[in-house]
Amino acid sequence: MTSSGSPFPPTAGARILSLGGYQPGNVVTNDDLAARVDTSDEWIRSRVGVVSRRFAGPEETVTDMAFEAGAKALAGSGLSPGDIDLVIVATCSTEASIPNVSAVVAHRLGIMAPGAYDLNAACAGFCYAMANASDAIRAGTARHVLVIGSEKMTAWVDPTDRSTCIIFADGAGAAVVGPVADGEPPGIGPVAWGSAGDMAEKITIADRDSFLQQEGQAVFRWATTALHPVALKACERAGVAPGELAAFVPHQANLRIIEAIARKLGAPQALLATDIIHSGNTSSASIPLALSAMIERGEVGSGSPVLLLGFGAGISYAAQVITVP
Repeated sequence: MTSSGSPFPPTAGARILSLGGYQPGNVVTNDDLAARVDTSDEWIRSRVGVVSRRFAGPEETVTDMAFEAGAKALAGSGLSPGDIDLVIVATCSTEASIPNVSAVVAHRLGIMAPGAYDLNAACAGFCYAMANASDAIRAGTARHVLVIGSEKMTAWVDPTDRSTCIIFADGAGAAVVGPVADGEPPGIGPVAWGSAGDMAEKITIADRDSFLQQEGQAVFRWATTALHPVALKACERAGVAPGELAAFVPHQANLRIIEAIARKLGAPQALLATDIIHSGNTSSASIPLALSAMIERGEVGSGSPVLLLGFGAGISYAAQVITVP
């Protein structure tokens, strides 16, 4: 125990050490969907930008996918399971709230007795969880944190509803977060977050016998007008001008939405993540999936500043600038 009363010394900040992503093997194309609902490849591409997406199998769970992504991130971090003090899983699509996903995943990964909790901020969940992890490390509550976004959205979507079944998909993404070295600047910037409870009824699931419903046009109008100031605030709090960003990784909600936000951000040099095209909308998993894929492809270099922006049901939203590991 340190003199501050925390188990670890407080630090100047936190950073991402590694990332990992997981997607189910079942690729579902627009033509596949058109065979069972009244839609077409052209209609889907023009409205949401999706070409294909991944669906989990009947027996594959949110926990299974979280484990796979978490294992990959942990392996890439160079840490052992015993080095992880806290596990946070962002999800809104579990079959049941008890037991929580985080404790089960930690056990399966061999992480002994960490702090463990699930967080539901829907599609903003990963950014919320990253902020929680960063704050815990800065305060000395934890030294290393495993953050996971995992979703099986297909369990909550009506497969015959063309307004939702064409968008949502399944997957998981994870990050290992640790302290910065002495004298180094933070690698996770201050979060800019908030909520719009007056819009809560625009995206809902009434009960377990119901499917996800959303008022697409209302969400589109809100997202394309309300979110770019949040993104700019995150840049300001991190001391990074939009023109200095190497990439912009927004939640992969809809290609038209993310392109509209990107135009208003005023960072034409920043590479825009467009994983929506081949991954669909995977809610809290979409940002870590897109970011890890971008890094694996070598599209952004180590040390580059990247803006993350999550937004979704609640309505909740959050943004922060991170440094690529």
